[in-house]
Amino acid sequence: MDKYRTQLRLLLCLALLAGCTETPWNSPYRAAAENEVVYYDSFAERPKHLDPVSSYSENEARFNAQIYEPIVQYHFLKRPYELIPLTATAVPEARYFDNSGNELPADAPREQVSQTVYRIEIQQGIRYQPHPAFATENGDLVYHGLTEQDLAERATLSDFELTGTRELIAADYVYQIKRLVHPRLHSPIAGLMAKYIQGFAEFAEQVRTAEADNKGYVDLNQYEFEGARVIDRYTYEIRLSQKYPQFRFWLAMPFFAPVPWEADRFYSQPGMKERNITLDWYPVGTGPYMLVENNPNRRMVLKRNPNFRGEAYPVTGAAEDGDSGLLDMAGKTMPFIDVAYYSLEKEAIPAWTKFLQGYYDASAIISDSFDQAVQFNSQGEAQLTDEMRERGIRLVTAVQTSIGYMGFNMTDAVVGGHTEKARALRRAISIAVDYEELISIFANGRGVPAQGPIPPGIFGHIEGETGINDYVYQWEANKARRRDISEAQALMEQAGYADGIDPATGKPLTLYFDTVSGGAGSKALLSWYRKQFQKLGIQLVVRATDYNRFQEKVRKGTAQMFRWGWNADYPDPENFLFLLFGPNAKVVSQGENAVNYQNDEYDALFVRMRSMADSPERQAIVDQMVEILRRDAPWVWGYHPTGYTLFHQWYGNAKPNLMARNTLKYKVIDRDLRERSRLAWNDPVIWPVILVIAVLFVSAIPAWRTYRARQQAAVQ
Repeated sequence: MDKYRTQLRLLLCLALLAGCTETPWNSPYRAAAENEVVYYDSFAERPKHLDPVSSYSENEARFNAQIYEPIVQYHFLKRPYELIPLTATAVPEARYFDNSGNELPADAPREQVSQTVYRIEIQQGIRYQPHPAFATENGDLVYHGLTEQDLAERATLSDFELTGTRELIAADYVYQIKRLVHPRLHSPIAGLMAKYIQGFAEFAEQVRTAEADNKGYVDLNQYEFEGARVIDRYTYEIRLSQKYPQFRFWLAMPFFAPVPWEADRFYSQPGMKERNITLDWYPVGTGPYMLVENNPNRRMVLKRNPNFRGEAYPVTGAAEDGDSGLLDMAGKTMPFIDVAYYSLEKEAIPAWTKFLQGYYDASAIISDSFDQAVQFNSQGEAQLTDEMRERGIRLVTAVQTSIGYMGFNMTDAVVGGHTEKARALRRAISIAVDYEELISIFANGRGVPAQGPIPPGIFGHIEGETGINDYVYQWEANKARRRDISEAQALMEQAGYADGIDPATGKPLTLYFDTVSGGAGSKALLSWYRKQFQKLGIQLVVRATDYNRFQEKVRKGTAQMFRWGWNADYPDPENFLFLLFGPNAKVVSQGENAVNYQNDEYDALFVRMRSMADSPERQAIVDQMVEILRRDAPWVWGYHPTGYTLFHQWYGNAKPNLMARNTLKYKVIDRDLRERSRLAWNDPVIWPVILVIAVLFVSAIPAWRTYRARQQAAVQ
């Protein structure tokens, strides 16, 4: 009988707790500290590299950018994107010199410049986060020169009891640039920077020799580097061997953030790598946050850096920012968030469900849930469904600074080359492949058809009638309309393939489309591509392979046609136009010109354009280059994706910034509103529990009577 009483008591307690608690019964989190402002988000894949020498992906940048501080950053609100100081006292200006050391004007032609110098002064008083690498006793670094015995009981960074800090100095920036050159570290931008940073190859060889001699760790402070020099405690210089104005954008990336030598030496000790105690696992920075938990199978946690100096929220922005509340925090000290929890979500649906429950503050929209979140009005504009609006959820959209395209291998005997027939074939395909339809069917309307390689928001992009690709579109009713398929069929006839028939075989022209193997969704997309080519009588053969094989075919120039894409590294047309620069061709230099496009006129204009400041003259050159590309059609221009992000009503300062990654510090959370909403949305349904209690109680009555009868009989 005691068993029944215990069960009843437990069920009753559970029911009472579910109804009375101030924390939702299904909350996946422990209660936050009373005055702690927490941000909740998720991640789907473990960040592989958190060392700024190697990190180059979005899933890494969302953590790294909150920790490391380059000298400059992008203004959070202003558009077009504008560089502003971060740790530097000012955005550095390039100085140009000729072979004789004479200084040249800023508009000096590229061929006259033999050296570019950036002199950078950083702010004083900036300090690193607490870290064991800086811990000292009696002036000595405690955790340098550790033995295996010292590490025996230490499995994570938190197992080191002592921490310390020190001031950020210019030498830390120079040290990181030297790390970019280090051959063993294999920085993904080393090849590019070798073209520009002075003395790059010589320093790399010097380090390689030193490492062989020392058989291990090399103290980079002991070696001078012509391309990066310390001037004084707060000043350093970077020297380039040519004019490269876009270099200023690279200075905003974590590649050029400071790394203190103490941290590099600390992590280089034997036994550290085996314990995952490395810069790839535990970054060290001066930014507003530090990584206090790295458990990629469960969660990652960023916490406010107690040594952070503070930074003022912007006081100016775009014209509409004031009305939208984005200047409400103007001048106030950031960061506004104390802790950010990122939970692992391998599947999209559980993450979406938790967002709807209020357990994540923001969310992308997965395809399976798109109709639940968004609907299109009669004008084709995206708007939230009633369900989303009732919860106070907001939708923010932004055309991404990226492009997805179909490439023609310009070395191919059929689709490549610069004959009028080859151009006519490529233009015909460009008209036939209806990207408006693709966006509607496969991207839930989230995209803008591309008129050329440059996305909206990047200098050189032109909107409206003057910006359309006349070879593929015509302007009607105040918008671009894809040319009729009959025009594409006429172009096929000009190309020598009337009705899609190959005169050499008397059969339909067969073309080959290489792609990466995908799931069930990709099968429908590839079927769609075949139908686009069928409009012209062309038989499209899809060759799906794994990613490594696909890359190899593109690298060797054996793929005839393929899908590819590019995301902006920085907001400059050079970052897109270089994708078609002849010397960058895959078959020439293994560069990023995947279609192996070669055009002397285009290349000459590119060389002029890339070293110019933004100006009407530069725009005119960009226009010429884009027109050449439209004429030659080495790409079917594809589309620019549109990002859709949902934010709960308690989330503030939700303005997309497609260049900046260090945006956690700007976020604002109304924690009281969030808690009230969570309780309302996760109100437990108690009646089933009460019903179970009642059933158990009623069913226990006969047993209770039998028990009492036996007791009485025993007494008698």
